[in-house]
Amino acid sequence: MATAKKEKALVIVESPAKSKTIKKILGDSFQIEASFGHIRNLPQKDPATENLGFDVNNNFEPKFEIIPGKQKVVTKLNDLAKRSDKIFLASDPDREGEAIAWHVRQVLKVPDDKIYRIVFNEITPKAVKYSVDNPRSIDMDMVQAQQTRQILDKLVGFKLSPVLWKQIGNRNLSAGRVQSVALRMICEREAEIEAFVPQEYWSIHALLEKEGKTFEAELSKIKGKTVDKNIKNQEEAQKIVDFLMNYGKEFDVTKVTKKTTKRKPTAPFITSTLQRAASSKIGFGVQKTMQVAQKLYEGIEIDGTPVGLITYMRTDSVRVSDDAQAMAKDFITKNYGEKYYPDKPNIYAKGKQNVQDAHEAIRPSYPERTPESIKKYLDNDQYRLYKLIWDKFMSSQMVAAEIANKTVEITAGDYTLRAGTSKVTFDGFLKLYNDAEEEEQEAEAKIPDLNEGDKVKCQKVNPKQHFTQPPPRFNEASLVKALEEYGIGRPSTYATIITVIQTRKYVEKKNKVLFPTLLGRTVSKQLCTQFKDIMDYKFTAGMESKLDEIAEKKAVWNKVLTDFYGPFMENVNSVMQTAERVRIESKIKCPNCGKVMLVRTSKKGDQFLGCSGYPECKTTMSINAMLEGEDTTADAQDEVCTEKCDKCGSDMVFKKGPYGKYMECVNPECGARKAVVKTTGVTCPKCGKGEIVERKSKRGTIFYGCNKYPECDYVMWNEPTGEKCPDCGSLLGKVVTKKGTTLKCSSSKCFYKKELPPEEPEN
Repeated sequence: MATAKKEKALVIVESPAKSKTIKKILGDSFQIEASFGHIRNLPQKDPATENLGFDVNNNFEPKFEIIPGKQKVVTKLNDLAKRSDKIFLASDPDREGEAIAWHVRQVLKVPDDKIYRIVFNEITPKAVKYSVDNPRSIDMDMVQAQQTRQILDKLVGFKLSPVLWKQIGNRNLSAGRVQSVALRMICEREAEIEAFVPQEYWSIHALLEKEGKTFEAELSKIKGKTVDKNIKNQEEAQKIVDFLMNYGKEFDVTKVTKKTTKRKPTAPFITSTLQRAASSKIGFGVQKTMQVAQKLYEGIEIDGTPVGLITYMRTDSVRVSDDAQAMAKDFITKNYGEKYYPDKPNIYAKGKQNVQDAHEAIRPSYPERTPESIKKYLDNDQYRLYKLIWDKFMSSQMVAAEIANKTVEITAGDYTLRAGTSKVTFDGFLKLYNDAEEEEQEAEAKIPDLNEGDKVKCQKVNPKQHFTQPPPRFNEASLVKALEEYGIGRPSTYATIITVIQTRKYVEKKNKVLFPTLLGRTVSKQLCTQFKDIMDYKFTAGMESKLDEIAEKKAVWNKVLTDFYGPFMENVNSVMQTAERVRIESKIKCPNCGKVMLVRTSKKGDQFLGCSGYPECKTTMSINAMLEGEDTTADAQDEVCTEKCDKCGSDMVFKKGPYGKYMECVNPECGARKAVVKTTGVTCPKCGKGEIVERKSKRGTIFYGCNKYPECDYVMWNEPTGEKCPDCGSLLGKVVTKKGTTLKCSSSKCFYKKELPPEEPEN
């Protein structure tokens, strides 16, 4: 009698990339399939629950439905599950992953005793096989915490957004429980900057000399009291300069301090610190960092085999496993020597409350896979992020660096000047990674060998004028840091928060800095005025803590929602009864009638300026007129251009509309329009016939492409200079920032760049 064929075990993951890596680990006895993320969600349209998808009158009971387009996935998973002895749900090891596993379980029509939940922090043979050998049940507390967040966010979004629609008259607006608080941070910082009044102060720098060696010292004390921006004007500074220059005697060396300090490495990355380091060191936005990290986690093809290169990248724990520490020790001692590894492994504290310590810190799965050894298998972005993670982790396991510091105090009358240097005497962890956002330099000037009682000569004294600076605007990385410090959001939400406020056009990113738009400031002001609890930092952080308590069995999910819902809806209903229309006024006057221009939104969601005198005056112009200070006079609106109309040969005049500047035929019977194209004068390197011109994407991003499109599809992101890269021959592009101008190669495979010296001012 023939024996029945044993069916394969089924492992269900979220993504196909992850399934390939796990397939190589578990082999042919396992069938690996992807759910392609979530398969169920709250319904978009459900009149019975006012389109919320959950019943506020029945303990917030949700009504989940299969996401449109996912029915084929569900059918396939059920077919495979029915033929399998065991089903392992292997979605990510966080609340979102737990919820995905639960939703998959809900649609599988198989007995409970066939289904197991497995989690692993890294996709390595040891971790994956251990999880299969030690499965668990689905953690419903984690599921309910995620579900509560989902319901809370939908409640706030669905109930607050109509208030904004009514007041501002724009149905493209939305409010969010966390995104609106992030917007408030950005708007308040902008208000601080606008209200900031610079204060003048001066510093005094002396050029001193001893036995032919010169060095610089800065005034640090007056009559023994520290100088701290209290030399307020040039008159005060000049008095000090005159005294020092006319002192008539050599200055006295009164104190020499030599001290060796140890600089310890810091913890390996968590989500927020990775996002911040990726921004400051390699220029990645938060969303890009997480996208690239996801690929490194799920697996990269190395010699034909998918390999998971890093541990799970959504974590706020700095814990490192014993195995990882042992591997790091082995690598460090073999490659750098015993002196680079501490006597005891470095252990890092959690650093803050509400840390989900189930995960490890972000680290390489295989420390022996150095960035250089696998560089050929990675694209440029993957290599740079992997190197950042590898360097940071390995440095966190190394010994402290030793720094020799030398400080000299020099006195002339009531004035004390200070000079100092520092030098790395043993690099330690700095061999791999420097935590400073900008690479530290050694001494700015070398100090000669001085001892107490020595005399030095004063050659020159320079006063320098300074002004206090306003707080800096947020960039993506510093906003993540602020959210984390306030306890707002969690590792899985930072990227989404920052993306949403930009997508909604509440915030614009220019030169990597976040600016609130006039629309964003209006929305934030309305919400802060009318919904103080929702917009309060402590209240929002408190809700995050309650979600943590649900996951830890310390709170009941629907009670948390009930306690929130009553006061929240009372506030919403009160505001809706008194809500009045709000105009968003710009500082620009209409060039035709002189009335103020208002920020308006088209049916497509694009913002533009429209005259407040509408419908009598229908003047519109690009929103950029407000942002860039364009000439908005009537003469500029009707400036005659050199081109003639292609259709009738009449003159063309420049006009400004909601999408920017364009040309329009003066012949009223023709009225032909044509976009204004900015040319660069550079020949297209691909077809050799066209010219590179400035173009704009649907999202408003400027890029450069061939004017023979669609015949030629050549594009580049930076303005071409016409010069060719000395390394690969591709066009060079120009990047202009506050710090200066940089030439960068347009090829994604070439890393050539060159800093240009600042331009000399014209006489």
